[in-house]
Amino acid sequence: MCGRYASTKNPALLAAEFDAVDGTEGDEPGPDYNVAPTKRVLAVVERHPRDDEGTPDPDTLERSVRVMRWGLVPHWAKDTSGAAKMINARSESVLTKPSYRDSAAKRRCLIPAAGWYEWQPGEGRKQPYFINPGDDSSLAMAGIWSVWWQQEGDERTPVITCAVLTTDAIGEMTAVHHRMPLVLPPDRWHAWLDPDLTDPRELLAPDPALVDALELRPVSMRVNSIKNNDPSLVDAVALGESEKPEPTLFELS
Repeated sequence: MCGRYASTKNPALLAAEFDAVDGTEGDEPGPDYNVAPTKRVLAVVERHPRDDEGTPDPDTLERSVRVMRWGLVPHWAKDTSGAAKMINARSESVLTKPSYRDSAAKRRCLIPAAGWYEWQPGEGRKQPYFINPGDDSSLAMAGIWSVWWQQEGDERTPVITCAVLTTDAIGEMTAVHHRMPLVLPPDRWHAWLDPDLTDPRELLAPDPALVDALELRPVSMRVNSIKNNDPSLVDAVALGESEKPEPTLFELS
């Protein structure tokens, strides 16, 4: 967990919601009701703007919506082949695990979502749920990001990747799965994004009030296949709907 989620708002709407600017330069991935590992996603970052010589302004911060690829690739990795296995970072070890600790200290982000999908074990199949705020607001999943440089001849191209932090499930979430994304309330957004805060451990606990307010909505097993991608995936269905289950990716962390 988290292995699938929905991202339905355009960068302009997210910029307004997260008090940011649209930094996608028209290259946004578009609405996605079945976001899967290695897809291009939208994330919110906060950085010190740099001048023409690359020098950051320590007195100014700019929050922006950016495009990243889901599946963290550390800057020291030889290639991007392990990205699909690094979509999640456990909050319990993110500050110490070599693959994540540098990003956790220096490059944190928020990954907006309309909600995420989780599969509840059952007799012979798993029932998918769409976990969401119950209104039009976005969830802010805590994330980290990294820059990996793609070398092609004499050209170096940055590949910006990210991972979602996960934590032990609490409240009603425990009835569906033992893990959940670390979802941050608005009063933690600034601290989480602050590039000058290098020790975010006080922000790594889930917020019970936020989690208790989330809606657990049973949805169609069509979401099991990433080939399906339309608004009906988030519609509620009656429990017991008979469809062929497919493997999920939620144990990757």
